[in-house]
Amino acid sequence: MKEITVDSNPSEALLKKMGVANWPTWEKEVSSFPWEFVTTETAFILEGECEMTPADGSPSTTFKAGDLVVFPLGFKGTWEVKKALKKQYKHNGGQLVKCFFNRLTILLNTIKSIVK
Repeated sequence: MKEITVDSNPSEALLKKMGVANWPTWEKEVSSFPWEFVTTETAFILEGECEMTPADGSPSTTFKAGDLVVFPLGFKGTWEVKKALKKQYKHNGGQLVKCFFNRLTILLNTIKSIVK
């Protein structure tokens, strides 16, 4: 299984280049639940702390506020939200419908930021 990657110190320039400010947000209370990624998801963690444990028994990955995290397509595991989570995210590859609506939201957010 592909591994989750965590950049614990992404530069402001990188985040700006990626357009993170226009990505949609998602929030989750402290909880634990199984999940399978049907896209490759890149997420910037705004708040909270989580641990993701792979279903195949390989070592878990912890990430927290300020981290840029990439969850690979097909990754299966269990989320453990240790501190309430708020993230911005972008989908690539994988399930077409999920990627389409994510890109549409990003486009609309970008337009809103321009016409402010």
